[in-house]
Amino acid sequence: MDSKPKRRGAMENGDTGEDLVVATMIGNGEDLGHLVRRSFEVGRPEALVHQLKHVVKKKEVEIEELCKTHYEDFILAVDELRGVLVDADELKSNLSSDNFKLQEVGSALLEKLEELLESFSIKKNVTEAIKISKICVEVLELCVKCNTYLSAGQFFLALKTVDLIETNYLQNIPVNAIKIMIRKNIPIIKAHIEKKVTADFNEWLARIRSSAKDIGQTAIGHAASVRQRDEEMLERQRKAEEMNISGLGDTVYSLDVEELDEDSVLKFDLTPLYRAYHIHSCLGVQEQFCEYYYKNRLLQLNSDLQLSSSTPFVESYQTYLAQIAGYFIVEDRVLRTSGGLLSADQVETMWETTVTKLASVLEEQFSHMDSATHLLLVKDYIALLGATLTQYGYEVGSILEALDNSRDKYHELLLEECRQQIANVISNDSYKQMVITKDSDYDNNVLAFHLQTSDVMPAFPYIAPFSSMVPDCCRIVRSFIKGSVDYLSFGVNSIFYDAARKYLDKLLIDVLNEVVLTTVQSEGIAVSQAMQIAANVTFLERACDFFLQHAAQLCGIPVRSVERPKASLTAKAVLKTSRDAAYVALLKLVNSKLDEFLALTENINWTSEEIFQNNSEYMNEVVFYLDSVFSTALQILPLDALYKVGCGALEHISNSIVAAFLTDSVKRFNANAVMVINHDLQVLENFADERFDSTGLSEIYKEGSFRSCLVEARQLIDLLSSSQPENFANLVIREKSYNALDHKKVASIIEKFKDSADGIFGSLSTRNTKTSSRKKSMDMLKKRLKDFN
Repeated sequence: MDSKPKRRGAMENGDTGEDLVVATMIGNGEDLGHLVRRSFEVGRPEALVHQLKHVVKKKEVEIEELCKTHYEDFILAVDELRGVLVDADELKSNLSSDNFKLQEVGSALLEKLEELLESFSIKKNVTEAIKISKICVEVLELCVKCNTYLSAGQFFLALKTVDLIETNYLQNIPVNAIKIMIRKNIPIIKAHIEKKVTADFNEWLARIRSSAKDIGQTAIGHAASVRQRDEEMLERQRKAEEMNISGLGDTVYSLDVEELDEDSVLKFDLTPLYRAYHIHSCLGVQEQFCEYYYKNRLLQLNSDLQLSSSTPFVESYQTYLAQIAGYFIVEDRVLRTSGGLLSADQVETMWETTVTKLASVLEEQFSHMDSATHLLLVKDYIALLGATLTQYGYEVGSILEALDNSRDKYHELLLEECRQQIANVISNDSYKQMVITKDSDYDNNVLAFHLQTSDVMPAFPYIAPFSSMVPDCCRIVRSFIKGSVDYLSFGVNSIFYDAARKYLDKLLIDVLNEVVLTTVQSEGIAVSQAMQIAANVTFLERACDFFLQHAAQLCGIPVRSVERPKASLTAKAVLKTSRDAAYVALLKLVNSKLDEFLALTENINWTSEEIFQNNSEYMNEVVFYLDSVFSTALQILPLDALYKVGCGALEHISNSIVAAFLTDSVKRFNANAVMVINHDLQVLENFADERFDSTGLSEIYKEGSFRSCLVEARQLIDLLSSSQPENFANLVIREKSYNALDHKKVASIIEKFKDSADGIFGSLSTRNTKTSSRKKSMDMLKKRLKDFN
């Protein structure tokens, strides 16, 4: 029954294939969009609409058939729904009644509930308020602490408190007013702290600069003490070595070591600097503070390096140099302990600037100094400055080089001072042998300079062979050596003995030797003075070995190294030459005095008719004078010098006798005059022999006696007194008896010889008188000499 209507409906509907496709797609719930688009694209939307309408009609028919099929079930369902509606109304009435009763019962509870909820709200608000209050109280307590720290100057704690507030509380402060206030004041507090710390730091800068001088003086004083202790130890060691070398005892060495912490000696407060640096680090401006510190200290350094124009350098150099030393001692401490405030490069830059400026200042000031003492004092203090700063790692070579560059200037000043002192000593010398009356004077004036002639202590009073000039000059030279070594020591070169020796030679040669020569060669000097100077030069020459040993000791050179012959001073040879020059000057003075006594042309009657058997008065004076000269020379001059002076004086007398015969003032002479001179010459020869033997010279000089110095005069007198003077023409006889005579001089002399007084004026009236054989012999000699000439 059901299928027939369906088939009929299908047939009636006349479904086509396309209608089935659309119906199937709708039944399957597929999308019809592409069919709609396709129908519009082909221009046939009406067909699609028709198909859709057909599908709608088909579905309506299906619904209608479905409803007809389930009609009875639907009526039953409606009936059931009506029953349910009645039950629902009853239930609604019950619910309304129960609701009314419930509202009556729960209104009180509702009020209580509202009260409870309100209490919970209040509790929540109170809890939140307490929490907020606690935060605010904690923040405010921290603010109070910060203010307390600020008032007490505890800026680091104040900064830590501010940092705590800023880090842990600022973002959590619930009260905006407090938060805004704190946020506004934090930069103000930090700025205030930075300002206060900077002010304290600036005060410290001023204090540390004013303290730098005391710091430097303390450090330099400590360096001086160390140097003195080292020098004393070296001196003890040298003495011990000398005693050991001489075999006087066993050498015992002891080493005293005293270690001092430099930081404990130099106490100065860097706390304000550390605090300022740390606080600036906390503020985050560490680099800015480092730059600020460096610039300010550099300004202070530049100011310290400027010399005061109102105070002479020799009065202000200690303060000036101590200020510099103190400055760099502070910088070294800052570099080592501040943890990055100052870099090594910055310190090196400041030091290089200082070295350049200081070297320039020293060179300029040294060029203006005119006192060796002042220059030495400045140099010594600079050397101590160098020793002090070397301990802190500063390179002081350039400063010491500036000192070495001025050593020639220093020694020029020192030489000039010594020249004046030596000139004063020599000009004020008594030129008398020094009389020493006690041991201490002997030690100070003789042994101290190795001037002793014997190792045996003499009996007192002791008459030294030299005058007071010798020990006085030795003291001046010793002082010069000390001054020279003091300047040369602690310089760039640790071995300076050669330089000290060079300057010592310069003093002895250019100053001492020159002054002595000038004095001995000056006009108006007496024979006794020249003789004493010659003796003094001998002892000054002997003292050269002591001077060299003393210089070696002060320079730390072993004495044995300067005891070799090749190590002696050049001045020793120069003084030896000067000693010979002094002998020549002495001999010149003696000869000059002898010329005054001799004056043969005036003291001899060359044509006397009388025969004199005694020697002349002038010869007595000559012998007396020579005796006094020899006696004095024997006491103070060495025997070789005595021999030189004696020979020179006697040779001069011999030459004077021969020259007297040759002088133009003697026109003629006779045998009587020859006889007088012969007597005088015999007296002189006897004196010469006696002195040659009594002085001990005969034991030393076997071949050259004093008498031999008179040989020319003796041979001339023998020739003029000979009965056969023509033998002079015989070469054999002349070589044997007259070898000291010059034939030209003999020819000139015999031309003046007249055998008698008549022979001079009466030769014309007595031509027929028989000439003596002597006269013939003399005439023969004259003829032969003329022919020979």
